[in-house]
Amino acid sequence: MSSTALAARIDAIEVGAYTVPTDAPEADGTLAWGSTTMVLVEIRGGEVCGTGWTYGPPACAQVIIDQLADVVLGRDALDVGAAFDGMVKAVRNAGRPGAVGYAISAVDIALWDLKARLLGLPLHRLLGAVRDEAPVYGSGGFTSYHEDQLRKQLAGWVYEQHIPRVKIKIGESWGTDVGRDLERMAQARDVVGAEVELFVDANGGYDSKQAIRVIRAAAELDIRWFEEPVSSDDVEGLREVRVAVAPDVAAGEYGYDLTYFRRLCAAGAVDCLQADVSRCGGITEWLRVAAIAAAHHLEISGHCAPHLHAHAAMATPNLRHLEWFHDHVRIEHMFFDGALEPQGGTVCPHPTAPGHGLRLRREVASRYQVGLIKCREWNPR
Repeated sequence: MSSTALAARIDAIEVGAYTVPTDAPEADGTLAWGSTTMVLVEIRGGEVCGTGWTYGPPACAQVIIDQLADVVLGRDALDVGAAFDGMVKAVRNAGRPGAVGYAISAVDIALWDLKARLLGLPLHRLLGAVRDEAPVYGSGGFTSYHEDQLRKQLAGWVYEQHIPRVKIKIGESWGTDVGRDLERMAQARDVVGAEVELFVDANGGYDSKQAIRVIRAAAELDIRWFEEPVSSDDVEGLREVRVAVAPDVAAGEYGYDLTYFRRLCAAGAVDCLQADVSRCGGITEWLRVAAIAAAHHLEISGHCAPHLHAHAAMATPNLRHLEWFHDHVRIEHMFFDGALEPQGGTVCPHPTAPGHGLRLRREVASRYQVGLIKCREWNPR
């Protein structure tokens, strides 16, 4: 271990928010949007910088500066676990779910990147890799897309990048346009052919009985994955759907702590647990969530933000796959050198690049900056 790594303390935190317009209107079953905001954290220890981010409101940046910076600054840069524990305890009164959880996640990811760079290791090596590559599925298929847009996106994943599994959005307008849902599922199957796994995501747009009726009406389309058929808070509804339908039921993207994930698993609510490293508490909590899934004999799937999940996925024995989500893939390829490519349906982090292997393109990111960069420095007393 280098003397630089041993001596490194966290001496500065910078946070910026960047809002990027979508390349076309996007919508799912319960929400529509025209832009996506990345809140990006840079943490310095000595001459080394670690980078993390989340996708959430600009308010996440202020949470980091006001609630988390004092907990992290001055700590040994190698003690990521202590920093995570301190952050969770510090937000007791603020409440962890939502923007606060997003903020903790971004800081935790930056701390892991910093630690790996200080040690000169790829992050997946530091975490303890158990695989050489991580499977991905193409994700987008927004309800706002017309037929040509959907066809082009699906064909790109399947016939150009050779991704053997893809997902589209259904549950349009809170489940009030089932006819179009079924038409779009049929179109998707026609485009990708019989061999590709077809996934659907209702984003909680149905109630349990409606979800069962819809998926049974699509039985001939061989849907393999039914994500959030009902609200992820409706644990009994998820279980009701899971036991009644053939596709695997998945949920968990809105989980912020271990108790929530344990409850989903223990209730038999899912066939595959989802977690989002940019929401649940970063890499530290992802690894613990994966262990909860494993204790219930379940696999785990990474929700969105594929470049944040890639290294953690390599160290997760019970990984099923990662979501190659169009919106986030586009931003991460814009903002970073070293971005991954899913050719053949898998991603493989660089075998020797330290940390997560990404380098921020500041000149690109600055075009989308919202407000000022916020900074805190360690002030030893």
